[in-house]
Amino acid sequence: MNIGVSTASLYPLHIEDAFAVLAEMGVKTAEVFANATVEAREPYLSQVCGIRDKNDMTITSFHPFSSPMESVFLFSSYDRRIEEMMTLYEEFFGAMNKLGAKIFVLHGAILSNKCTVGHYLEQFRLLSELAGRYGVTVAQENVSYCMSGDIEFLKIMKRELGGHAKFVLDLKQARRSGNDPMEYIDALGSSIIHCHLSDANADKDCLPIGKGDFNFSLFTEKLFSLGFDGAFIVELYRENYGEFIELKQSVDALTEIVDKLV
Repeated sequence: MNIGVSTASLYPLHIEDAFAVLAEMGVKTAEVFANATVEAREPYLSQVCGIRDKNDMTITSFHPFSSPMESVFLFSSYDRRIEEMMTLYEEFFGAMNKLGAKIFVLHGAILSNKCTVGHYLEQFRLLSELAGRYGVTVAQENVSYCMSGDIEFLKIMKRELGGHAKFVLDLKQARRSGNDPMEYIDALGSSIIHCHLSDANADKDCLPIGKGDFNFSLFTEKLFSLGFDGAFIVELYRENYGEFIELKQSVDALTEIVDKLV
């Protein structure tokens, strides 16, 4: 079971510096959040891979800074913009091969976008097929301000896209959509292949694991009952915790919960 941290949690550290901090704390699994296009290129790729190899780490996934651009590029009706983003994301898929990352996290079109459901599904399918040539799986994340924040929309994706429909379940985004995270498990089942985790309480929707009152035992048990074998990635906003060590403590807390179930 891979339990780790997204480098997004250490923003605005540069990717190689964030990775080095995680390694120094003993975190063995990470998601790479690229905050600039150059971070999927040399020399930064080799720097991250060097830290990975020196510290026996695993990189499970890749999340691009370009998520806000997907509405006006990938999910637009303008062919040249679509081609431009496909080219950029193909470059990212190549970078993922070097990193060893298998899951590409997609936000998709925002709610105010005029993208139709049919067009969205077709664009997702095309991107998924392109990623497949690199051994990469595109996984749709539930994002409160995107079309993907709607459980009913995600159900349509699962029904219409078949094997292409894979999902990232983000707890804080589920909360911000006003939904119980368990509803996503009921709706998407074994199509959930990756998780972004955070704790919460009545006052804050994003906290280090163990600092809130979310029932992670029930959550993980329900996922495991459906055959989940993906990664649990701690993803916090920088303002939601104090010292970096809280990220490692979150990993340790999750590990303790999971170890009791497996």
